Amino acid sequence: MQQPADHYLDITLDVCPITFVKTKLLVERMRSGETAEVRLSAGEPLENVPRSLVEHGHELISLEPEGGSMPGSIHILRLRKR
Repeated sequence: MQQPADHYLDITLDVCPITFVKTKLLVERMRSGETAEVRLSAGEPLENVPRSLVEHGHELISLEPEGGSMPGSIHILRLRKR
């Protein structure tokens, strides 16, 4: 069982590039080693946000469909700030 995240963010109603901007602002407020859980939609956010976080040096812990739902829906991204 995973520990609860230190921070939560829901960007399911946002579109790129706002999805990454909001995620980046959250990560900037976090301390090194803290974790965040981000709800995001399929499509551009699902493609761009995880990739951008890794490119910025953060750890992608997991990326899974919410509640085991079908592809093309909401996903949960868990990350750790480096």
